[in-house]
Amino acid sequence: MEVSSRHHLRSDDVREIADALADGLGVELDADSFELVEFADEDFDLVLVDGEPMVWYPEGEPFVTVRGANAHPPSRGVVTVDAGAVSFVSDGADVMRPGITEADDEIETGDLVVIAEEAHGKVLAVGRALVDGDEMVGNSGKVVDSLHHVGDELYEFSV
Repeated sequence: MEVSSRHHLRSDDVREIADALADGLGVELDADSFELVEFADEDFDLVLVDGEPMVWYPEGEPFVTVRGANAHPPSRGVVTVDAGAVSFVSDGADVMRPGITEADDEIETGDLVVIAEEAHGKVLAVGRALVDGDEMVGNSGKVVDSLHHVGDELYEFSV
């Protein structure tokens, strides 16, 4: 991941991020510094919050990274998977119905979601919902496309 530019965000950009995360996930970011990192070789941007990669822009909308979701646990937009799905989801696999134990009923098709493991609530991945939250638990089928997971380049990014 080659950084093409870095600059501090204006207060209206910070407010946009804060509002999007509060509305979509129930996450409140209390920070002193917000810095936008643009990449030459990626189709997304990253926001360093107090120097940590906490927010990214998959497909143009602000959302927490895996590290961001673990530092500021979301109260909405969460899909929970069982122990059997952990290794697959952690390796970037899409999320299948049989591995889901619970999903936020307010999730709508196309929403960005965080995927957490059942035992400790740790976030393993971020993905895009392929069905509404109330349709996620079941016996077969893919329900979340994985976009970012533990151990990928974005997760490992540091400044």
